[in-house]
Amino acid sequence: MRRSRLLYVPFWVTIVFLYAPIAVVVAMSFNSGKSAYTYEGFSLKWYGVLAQDQRVLDGLLNTLIVAAGSTVIATVLGTLLAVGLARHTRSRALDAIALMPAVLPDLVLAIGLLLFYGLIQLTLGLYSVILAHGVFAMAFVAAVVRTRLANTDTSLEEASRDLGAGPVTTFLKVTLPQLAPGILAGAMLAFTLSLDEFVIAFFTIGNLQQTLPIVIYSMIRFGVTPEINALGAILLLVSFTAVIAGQRMTKIGEARAQD
Repeated sequence: MRRSRLLYVPFWVTIVFLYAPIAVVVAMSFNSGKSAYTYEGFSLKWYGVLAQDQRVLDGLLNTLIVAAGSTVIATVLGTLLAVGLARHTRSRALDAIALMPAVLPDLVLAIGLLLFYGLIQLTLGLYSVILAHGVFAMAFVAAVVRTRLANTDTSLEEASRDLGAGPVTTFLKVTLPQLAPGILAGAMLAFTLSLDEFVIAFFTIGNLQQTLPIVIYSMIRFGVTPEINALGAILLLVSFTAVIAGQRMTKIGEARAQD
């Protein structure tokens, strides 16, 4: 019995190591003082300061635009890629190439995209970041949708084709409804990945506009302030809400599919 309890020690040590810094950031965001390291009392004033910081608001708007646009691109292309690899082309080489953006270091992918944009003479801006994040997140969407594809009943698709339905009709009426929970989960994952992605955005956005992670980076170069802690707490809340919403919608979709 004592031995089994000791097995929990590494688990709880890992949990504390991972989440204690997050808890400190959230707690210090309610600090009434200007120091990010000394707690002087409870206050919400730094959230008010954020609401009046035009640079932060502009960065937030740019981030939401990039996240929404890249999510649409990644979801559509990732779903089509997953269906193509699972149903029409069985190749380990193509599987590896399709998932490569997910395993490549962000720095390598960012430099490659920057060189490609320079080669085709594309002016950098929000649209270049949207395309870059779409390519980056597409591999994650494809991986999630392929997992869902592995659990679908292919006999329904065969029956649809036997009854005279074409490939497009079969995909829209039979395959797509079965994949809906996986597509939704992949879309939520793509959105959260784009929301706080820094390296690729830093290399591909240019000088005229900034996403929120880049704004945070420029702010912490002069030291961490409670304002940054408040901003981090808000981002954590948005990320957790998106993940929980995706999980709930996925469970609802799976329950409807079973009915």
